[in-house]
Amino acid sequence: MELRKTARAGNAGTDGEAYREALDAFLSGSDEKATTHAYLRRVVDRLPARRTLLDIGAAQGTTTRYLAPYFERVVCVEPSEPMRRALARACPQAEVVAEPVGEARVDARADLALLSHVLYYIPRTQWAVTTARVMEWVAPGGVLLVLLQNPDNACMRMVRHFTGCHFDVRELAGELAALPPGLVGRTELDVVPARYHGRSLEETLMVADFLLSVPDAPSPTREAVEAYVRRHFDNEDGTYTFRHDQHVLSIERPAP
Repeated sequence: MELRKTARAGNAGTDGEAYREALDAFLSGSDEKATTHAYLRRVVDRLPARRTLLDIGAAQGTTTRYLAPYFERVVCVEPSEPMRRALARACPQAEVVAEPVGEARVDARADLALLSHVLYYIPRTQWAVTTARVMEWVAPGGVLLVLLQNPDNACMRMVRHFTGCHFDVRELAGELAALPPGLVGRTELDVVPARYHGRSLEETLMVADFLLSVPDAPSPTREAVEAYVRRHFDNEDGTYTFRHDQHVLSIERPAP
């Protein structure tokens, strides 16, 4: 992917192949999947049942494939066609719903549900409504994990600098008490560490473009993003590094 200083950053639409390629580049340079999978394995070990996994925003299916062997049934919600093609290759046994979470019809009661890095693409006023909708698909005694980046990490400081957007799952945690009775039991907030290491400036700028693809946010110039990356992430050896630790909000649905 050619990166020109005169282009606009943050234009990697979620339905295109360029978005999938940029996500792959981000994950290939990050330890996010390793640290997240280790965390998820601990969650799975504590589940009272492992009948159904529901992965909302499954993307290319890396995490779905990792978790699938622990469950009898796997259901995914993934509206992006390029992502669905990759998901089918990664986890062919998964049942896939193509509509966005707000429109999806899911015939499942999940023992573990993931809403992983999806809320960036949902209006802030709809976070609690979306969470309530997903909790309807969680079995009594099951768990929903909502993952978003820690708003104080280096990655999200860049996003906030260029777009003005702020995403904090702790705000959602404060709204859960207002959800319908019987949906929300014990909640817990964890931090899962993650670090991206880019091998070149071009690669890191591709990843920055992906991270700045926030719906309805202003798009900075490539020149401005390059200046920011050089100033804040440069290791002075041709590589670039930034932290992108994640918040994980765990929401249990009360058992009867």
